[in-house]
Amino acid sequence: MICLLIFISSCSNNSDIMIKVYETSREGNKLTEQTDFEIGDSVSIIKINTNKKYQTITGFGGAFTESSAYLLNQMSDAKRKEIIDAYFSENGSNYSLTRTHMNSCDFSLSNYSYSPIENDKELKHFSVKEDMDDIIPMIKDAQEASKDGFKIFASPWTASPWMKDNNDWRGGKLLPEYYDTWALFFSKYVDEYKAQGIDIWGFTVENEPHGNNSSWESMHYSPDEMTNFVKNFLGPQLERDGKGDLIILGYDQNRADLKNWVDSMYENEESSKYFDGTAVHWYDSTFEYYPDELQYAHNKAPNKYLIQTEACIDSEVPQWEDDDWYFRKEATDWGYDWREDEKKYLHPKYAPFNRYSRDIIGSLNNWVDGWVDWNMVLDTQGGPNWVNNWCVAPIIVDPNQDEIYYTPLYYVMTHFSKYIRPGAEIIDVENNDSDLMVTAAQNPDNSIAVVLFNEGKDEKSFNIKLNEYSKIITISPQAIQTVIINQ
Repeated sequence: MICLLIFISSCSNNSDIMIKVYETSREGNKLTEQTDFEIGDSVSIIKINTNKKYQTITGFGGAFTESSAYLLNQMSDAKRKEIIDAYFSENGSNYSLTRTHMNSCDFSLSNYSYSPIENDKELKHFSVKEDMDDIIPMIKDAQEASKDGFKIFASPWTASPWMKDNNDWRGGKLLPEYYDTWALFFSKYVDEYKAQGIDIWGFTVENEPHGNNSSWESMHYSPDEMTNFVKNFLGPQLERDGKGDLIILGYDQNRADLKNWVDSMYENEESSKYFDGTAVHWYDSTFEYYPDELQYAHNKAPNKYLIQTEACIDSEVPQWEDDDWYFRKEATDWGYDWREDEKKYLHPKYAPFNRYSRDIIGSLNNWVDGWVDWNMVLDTQGGPNWVNNWCVAPIIVDPNQDEIYYTPLYYVMTHFSKYIRPGAEIIDVENNDSDLMVTAAQNPDNSIAVVLFNEGKDEKSFNIKLNEYSKIITISPQAIQTVIINQ
């Protein structure tokens, strides 16, 4: 240890630099600060270049769903506050970018709409009363806990059945005679939430416009249909209502299909006028993060947002207080069972911890500026969910026992959300170890956050270099690590 300290001192020519290292690992670290490092025989080089910058970060976070809010209502006041603080306080994850649903979704207790009265084309009976007992109080508690505040964007899963060609919650398309009504719906939603003290930052136009095999609430668009709706109805409606600064994100489904959507959205100046960016999900593969598609979307609209808006470990009942399960390649997803045979190779069994770590770093290294998880809180069954579409959340609760389980996924999210702040810029990293994933960002306060993921089963040492400064650090096997450099 003495030799190590001498080596670090001799390599650092800037005594003003302070460095802190936090790690979460299969061995049991949970955002644990690391100070002692045993250097291995092989030392990789991680060189940080602040002169080469990429996208500006919008934020990291999760979703306010009826399921999560309902569960918080079942917890004691003390436990409810603990969870809210864990996500939104400065000492917790400090979430900065969040999502919620307009009308019901699969993670609701039942089907509902803010516009239930048929043929109410002017939406005179529009009301968000369905959210008054759960989602709105959860958001307001989060606002109170958050020092810096956070952005909220909203996504519809479907319009009311009476607006659709199949008169159903599931599947179908919006009838052309209700395009005006549906655009007005977005504007009314903003007003209703503002009346509750909640400012909406923006929208995605439609959650998963390809649909979900009519398994739960959905409404279908083709790329050109969505572009038409935004160009001729939603964008003009918001503009007329003095809400032209609201963000509109197009698409909002899996990355493999990005090309067709951005080609339509950004075909020309007229088509792209009201689109502020593109929203994507990760469900097309358990391991592939689609760098080529993300690069294509960025190059098509380099000055617009590219935000990962939903991700979760789906088709799984959560493992309760079994941290090691999240590091083992035992989880499956929808595609493991249901994907067509020629695409099943995209859905092997995987480790949830690895999937989150790989995808977030891979996304940040390919122009994604925001990364939003799905439900913040679920129960031991992976619900409640009205269609039994069980999933895993970073925090699992047992309301009957008033107990909380912080899964390893909670800590993965926090490695990014706590230390890479809105307004940070992704910066260039040279990394000579192909088995070590790395991304880096320079925060508005000039601190640098370097996040590394070691998926392998061997400890790794690396020499992190910034200008004349260098330090050798070791990362545990199957671990994620955030290195904070304060200049």
